[in-house]
Amino acid sequence: VQLQASGGGLVQAGGSLRLSCVATGSGFSVTTMGWYRQRPGKQGLFVAMITRSGSATYADSVKGRFTISRDNSKDTMYLQMNDLKPEDTDVYYCNAVRRFGGPDYWGRGTLVTVSS
Repeated sequence: VQLQASGGGLVQAGGSLRLSCVATGSGFSVTTMGWYRQRPGKQGLFVAMITRSGSATYADSVKGRFTISRDNSKDTMYLQMNDLKPEDTDVYYCNAVRRFGGPDYWGRGTLVTVSS
């Protein structure tokens, strides 16, 4: 399975972006998917995650502003980011948990930059 993230970009504070993450290969082999953020030299931070059944969990910092969703028929996960703030600026990575154990899958990051 390979994860391909897209949708990052430059936006002004208060604006919106929608990130996508497509799982190519055997999408059925992944269960929970999620988004994390990280910048060079810093620890990665949890943003949001969603189970195959659609149960979502969010970091406190994004509750009420971000919405995670997934379309299992397309093996795709989304992150709708509204009311973006400069502190949301980071590289966002998508993650997927293997159904049958083993290390998680990680995609290449997509850069989100929010200007003040």
